[in-house]
Parts: sequence; C-alpha cells; structure tokens
Amino acid sequence: MAPPLPEGRGPGGGVNARTQKPKQMPTHQFQLPHPLPLENGGQLTPPTVAYQTWGHLNGARDNVVWVCHALTANADAADWWPGLVGPGCHFDPADWFIVCANVLGSCYGSTGPLTPDPETGRATFQDFPLLTVRDLVAAHEALREELGLARVHTLIGGSLGGQQALEWALQQPAVFENLVLLATNARHSAWGIAFNEAQRLAIFADATYQLNTPAGGAAGLRAARAMALLSYRSYQAYGRTQTEPTDALLTDFRAAAYQRYQGDKLAARFDAYSYVALTRTMDSHNVGRNRGGVAAALRRVRARTLVIGITSDGLFPVAEQQLLARHIPGAMYAEMDSAYGHDGFLLETAQITHFLERFHSLTYAH
Repeated sequence: MAPPLPEGRGPGGGVNARTQKPKQMPTHQFQLPHPLPLENGGQLTPPTVAYQTWGHLNGARDNVVWVCHALTANADAADWWPGLVGPGCHFDPADWFIVCANVLGSCYGSTGPLTPDPETGRATFQDFPLLTVRDLVAAHEALREELGLARVHTLIGGSLGGQQALEWALQQPAVFENLVLLATNARHSAWGIAFNEAQRLAIFADATYQLNTPAGGAAGLRAARAMALLSYRSYQAYGRTQTEPTDALLTDFRAAAYQRYQGDKLAARFDAYSYVALTRTMDSHNVGRNRGGVAAALRRVRARTLVIGITSDGLFPVAEQQLLARHIPGAMYAEMDSAYGHDGFLLETAQITHFLERFHSLTYAH
C-alpha cells in the first residue's frame, strides 16, 4: 500500500530561494495488487513502482504536478531537475504536490531486470520482458489510482519522460489539465532507434553481458554511454567545452577523457540490462499504433498543451515537436535557443521556467 497523502496548502506563497537545496525525500514503494498485462503479450508478476513526493495536497486536491523522468534518471526529480523542481523553483513544494515515479525496467527501485523473481528468487537479466511505453504508463496509472489523485494539474516530461507523458494524456484525457512535453516525439524515429541499436551492440559485444550478473556488460555500457552522449550534446557544446587550449597535444585529448568519464559515471550507477530494456522501450514508442496513425491519435489529447523544442537537438529535432504542436488541439509551441543539444531540456531551466510562466499565465487567464 502507498502511504496516505499529506494535506496542506496549494498554489500561492512559498519561499523564493532558487539556491536552497531541496530536502532529501524518502522513496516509497507501491506494489501493484495484480500481475501487469503487457502490450507484447504475457504479464509481469505484480511489479513494484518506486516513487517520491514533495509538498502537500491542498483542500481542493487540484495542485498535483506529475513529473515523468528520462532514460537513466530516477524518482528524485528535485535532484536531477534542479532549478525547475524544488524550493524557490517554478514547481515549488510550498505550492504544489509533486510526484515522480521510477519507470519499470529501471534499476532505481521499480521492478527491472535485476529484480529477483518472487517465484525463483533469481533476477531475469536478459530474459526481462519487452516493456512498451504503454506498459510504463499502465504501472503509473495504477499508482495514480492508489494515491487517489483524480485530477493532475500538470503532467510534464522530456525525452522518454515526454513519450510517457504524451501516451498517458492520450489514455486518460479526463485526468490531466495541462501537459508539458519537452524534446520528445509522437513516435521514436528511425534515427533514434539506430542510435539505440548501436549502443546495444556495444553492450552485446561485451562478453560479460552474457554472464547474467549485476555487473555484466559494464564495459559495453561505458561505450554505449559515450555513443549516447554524442546524440545528447551538440557540435557547438563540445567545441566550447572540450577543445584543447593549445596546439601541442598529439593524444590524451580532453574530449576523449570526457567520453571515458561519462561512460564510467553511468556504469557506476546504472546497469547494462536496464539500459537495454529501456532503450527497447523507447524504440516501441508510437502513439499512432492501433489508433489510426499519429495525427489521429494526437487529436485525442484534451489537456492544454505546451510543447518545447531545442534548436540544437539532433536526437529529437524541432520538427518532431512542431508536429506534436500542429496536431494536438490548441497546443502552444516554444523553442529554446540552446547550444547544449538534447540535454538542454535538463540544463536550460531558466528558459523552461520562462515558457512555463507564460503558459500558466495564459491557463489562468482562460
């Protein structure tokens, strides 16, 4: 069972201290009361969803913000989205009741490839079933119902989180009042799938992946992360931060060291089996599947929608966000001018806040 929800005050007031470090919140565990039927067939033994909350529900219970995280993030949105979630930020726990749940397939508390099967006591590793974005949504919908949140004021997510938020808004149009989609798309592109497959090939080339141990595939995961980073950042970002200040070097370039550092950093906190599982989940994303195509599906969205693109995003180009805004009824489109590429949706919180303030001011005006 999920813990009872705290009651408190809603929008209005709150501190204005953007540098204030958010309080570390406990991670809760919710186990679905029944096996989860999967879109690809079969079912997942009653899975567990890890989640965190910040703030308090107001008396009307209409101040809920639900944050959907990206590929390798976790339920601690105040940690990985500083400047947007936390005291003094746009989504301030003094004003909002904020929920962020870890996706199935991850390694941050929700059921994933390293979770022991309750019947055998062994983790499934490579045998973990294919999960689609719709399966992730089904698990979080069960959590929403458990928490008794009949309405969500704002549902927000970027990248994989945006794919999940969009799919959820389509499935439950009466639940979500506002939808914010950043650097995401209606279906995962051939370009994105190719990037994911290249990363998986690097993991599969690591012989330890076949050993089915928690550390299996770690070297391949390092290489995969180095590949992924090239799609997350831009040519300009690397040129600005990783170019050598002198002409003397013939080896040991800072750009190469940066790739190794980022690979090591992910391998220390994530596992190869979850990475394979979640990149396959991203590949499955297509809101038009069995709904008459993408355009017809997007027309089903009823939430007031803000779509944000990033000028330098090579992985999710702005054309993909423009398509969303073109077909979602009444959607607003905004574009961030950023040199950070796809990672701009995590880093450009000042620009995101500006767009959110404009969006919400128009929301209240209507």
